[in-house]
Amino acid sequence: MQTSSTPPPSALYPPIEPSAAGWLDVGDGHRVYWEQSGSLGGIPVVFLHGGPGSSTKPDHRRYFDPAHYRVVLFDQRGCGRSTPAGGIEFNTTQALVADMERLREHLGIDRWVVFGGSWGSTLGLAYAQAHPGCVLHMILRGIFLASEAELDWYFVSLRNFIPQAWEALWSLAPGEHWRGLVGAYAARITGADAAVALEAAGRWNAYESAIMSIGETSAMPPAASTDAGALARARVQVHYLDHACFLAPDQLLNGMPRIAHIPALLHHGGMDFVCPPVTAYELARRWPSATLTMHAQAKHASSHPALERALVDAADRTRDLLGA
Repeated sequence: MQTSSTPPPSALYPPIEPSAAGWLDVGDGHRVYWEQSGSLGGIPVVFLHGGPGSSTKPDHRRYFDPAHYRVVLFDQRGCGRSTPAGGIEFNTTQALVADMERLREHLGIDRWVVFGGSWGSTLGLAYAQAHPGCVLHMILRGIFLASEAELDWYFVSLRNFIPQAWEALWSLAPGEHWRGLVGAYAARITGADAAVALEAAGRWNAYESAIMSIGETSAMPPAASTDAGALARARVQVHYLDHACFLAPDQLLNGMPRIAHIPALLHHGGMDFVCPPVTAYELARRWPSATLTMHAQAKHASSHPALERALVDAADRTRDLLGA
């Protein structure tokens, strides 16, 4: 008998180890870590992690049926096992899109499924709009378009839900517009004073953890477990947000005609405080080949049981659609 304290069984496929891995020199002093698992002759799928500044994890391989998918994971520039850790020079959305193309060609893949969540959905859309002929299908979760409205929600409106965490974040640059706040954090986190950088990174990452913890019975664990990891993650994230994620205003929405024909399954938490559900709704309105599912009780984390099951089911549906 399952009690209320017993976690529900995972919907993910069993753990699997990579069959190949390495570092791809993408130029500009960056080397990108990549790995693949599953069936070499299966449907290629590329997993795009969130952030910006996060990394891939072993469980990310487990959304996909290993008998039918060739699963490709990679850590974006400055992230995870890619080098240099926390590197922000020559680190832009356009560079990441180019890295994906280099990796696809390096692995001898013709076209692949693009699977991404949160910032990974942003990067997935940017990649697909730049290279629509290379995309078979898309599965996106926790949609983020890097718009002014989304960032205003994140840095301003969330004060209504987490006032203490909000004040802790803003105490570093009170009275600024949120763009000034991000610039102030970028200057500290990327500065030469290691103690100042680490303290600012701690504030920055704590704010995100507070948002992820809204409505939870216990606080969500930090995204990075070491000081070096927390600093590298924050360096990349503030770098991107300080540059509007290197996207023009409404670039991704305006670019939707380029990928309107690509089938997509979109999943979003109805209680997502990080990425407001209206963003997914607006994207789906411009995507005739996409199906949006809102999960009423889910938040942002893909580990929510409803989202986890939905993403595995989405990958299985895509597998069946593509005939593998």
